[in-house]
Amino acid sequence: MESSTHRLTLPLGEQEVRALHAGDMVFLDGEIVITAGMPTHERILEYLDAGKPLPTQFAGGTLFHLGSYSREVDGHYEVLYMNPTTSTRFNPFMPTLVRRLGLRAIGGKGGLDRESVAAMKESGCVYLSFLGGGAALHTAAIKSVVSVAWPDLIFQYRLVRLLVENLGPLTVAIDAHGRSLYEDLRVSAENRLPEILSQLARARADGGTI
Repeated sequence: MESSTHRLTLPLGEQEVRALHAGDMVFLDGEIVITAGMPTHERILEYLDAGKPLPTQFAGGTLFHLGSYSREVDGHYEVLYMNPTTSTRFNPFMPTLVRRLGLRAIGGKGGLDRESVAAMKESGCVYLSFLGGGAALHTAAIKSVVSVAWPDLIFQYRLVRLLVENLGPLTVAIDAHGRSLYEDLRVSAENRLPEILSQLARARADGGTI
């Protein structure tokens, strides 16, 4: 299937998300929620299990694995940069959070495991891959800071809600149909492995290089 480009406004509906396919490019407008913290994910689950209200809304929205640094100026927060962190660190949390928070988009870099992909397929959620090292590009999309929750945590771990405009390009790396570009690459690499090993063996036998 040929990839396409989408300009989407948050919060997202399930039909919008299921219309996206792995390899598509996305630009986002609206409010996103970001954090890079393991303790933050643990605290979200603790709140859910205890029936306590969370400090921000997630339904139809995002939980992006983006680190950020903010400062307070005259009582208002300003985010100086945001950049993706590795999502695989949060694999143990994501299936539960996708289902219980009603997330439509998660993202960062590196993808997520099969249990998370299954939850995304079931609920209608995509994984968006952010450009690594693209802090300047990502930060330029920030229009304002809506809220900063849990200030007892370090800057990177706080639960930050931002208003963004034209955030992207982001790649749909895992879609809501269960297709993962990461899995495609893994299978491709496994299929190529026997030939690569054969070439190496021949090179050793010939005493030369490939």
